[in-house]
Amino acid sequence: MSYLEHFKLNEQPFRLTPDPEFVYWSKQHARAKAFMESTIWLADGFVVITGEIGSGKTTLLQTFLGELDDDIVYAVISQTQLRPKQFLQAVLTEFGFKPFNKHKVELLDMLNMFLIEQYSNGKKVVLIIDEAQNLSKKVLEEVRLLSGIETHKEKVLRIILAGQPELKETLESESLKQLAQRVRLRFHVGPLDRREMREYIEHRLKIGGRESNDLFADDAFAPIHRYTGGIPRLINTLCDTALLCAFADEKKIVETKDVMSAIAELNWKEFEFDTGRFHQVPQVVADSPQPTYLTRIEVRNGGKMVSEYLFEAGRAIVGRSPDNEIYLKSKFVSRHHAQFIVDDFGCTIEDLNSTNGVSMGKQRIKKRLLKDGDVISLGLHELVYTDLRNSDSDNEESLANEQQG
Repeated sequence: MSYLEHFKLNEQPFRLTPDPEFVYWSKQHARAKAFMESTIWLADGFVVITGEIGSGKTTLLQTFLGELDDDIVYAVISQTQLRPKQFLQAVLTEFGFKPFNKHKVELLDMLNMFLIEQYSNGKKVVLIIDEAQNLSKKVLEEVRLLSGIETHKEKVLRIILAGQPELKETLESESLKQLAQRVRLRFHVGPLDRREMREYIEHRLKIGGRESNDLFADDAFAPIHRYTGGIPRLINTLCDTALLCAFADEKKIVETKDVMSAIAELNWKEFEFDTGRFHQVPQVVADSPQPTYLTRIEVRNGGKMVSEYLFEAGRAIVGRSPDNEIYLKSKFVSRHHAQFIVDDFGCTIEDLNSTNGVSMGKQRIKKRLLKDGDVISLGLHELVYTDLRNSDSDNEESLANEQQG
């Protein structure tokens, strides 16, 4: 009897090669994908996605690419240890050119003409750079210059940078300040928590053909999380090895003993102490600083309040997809309908090319800085904005308690 037959599987559930069919949508993975999708609607900045090795970035990118419409033209660069001219050649090669034996000025002209031509034909062009943490600062500056190619209406090249956490440090360097200012959205894909890890394992087993969720004993999940830190690639490696250990002993269920045998086979140490990169989130103590809320959004339907949200500085997306910060379950609301941009100066609402638009009164708006008390209409829902910057601390604290309750 084979490994798969023994465990009632149709295919290997914990392969290390990225496979969009096995993707598990944790809240943060769904959010990262939403940010990548935003490049299609918004052509005026970069999206930067970071995450540890094995956190699922490549699978996310493949899933994103597999869902693009026919009007999207894209190039993926994953070999990033290149000089500026080599980088331009790599981009043009991905777009179907043979850009060799050309001077740099000729390469730039070829790319510029290609982008303008695609725009004229109604196409949107996306450049995805994986492993972007390996790009030199000279190449990153080249990327910034490419992002500036535009028609009289809009930018014509959408750019996604994906890489390990070092990418964030690189972008924050003084010499790349202009590039950092072009970053529209950032998201870091962190490790799965213990609940998500269990769902991830059971999800992959189900896709692999297992009908019941009883292959791993309940007490087996704790050591898996302790030794993998919630990193998907490490989870795959450990679970696959644990299945092999259980199979060798002719067992039908993977127990803690089998997980520990797999760990011994792999010669792993506990993840936290082995890498120093994964740490348990500390408990909040009494004297921890309270968050500084700048904005309150009250959601109404039929004139009645249905929910309320408080936001610090940053971005908050509203739509009918559950991964949004403001979730509106309505057929009149797009999956990612609009976004609030909150900073020390106020709050701006921006339509994300939604089907039914964003309105204030009878006027449809694209982007607007809000005033205290403004009412925004999204389908049948109304969103009432309150500026909390001048609220007293007691009021702010009571609002925080209401939201937490």
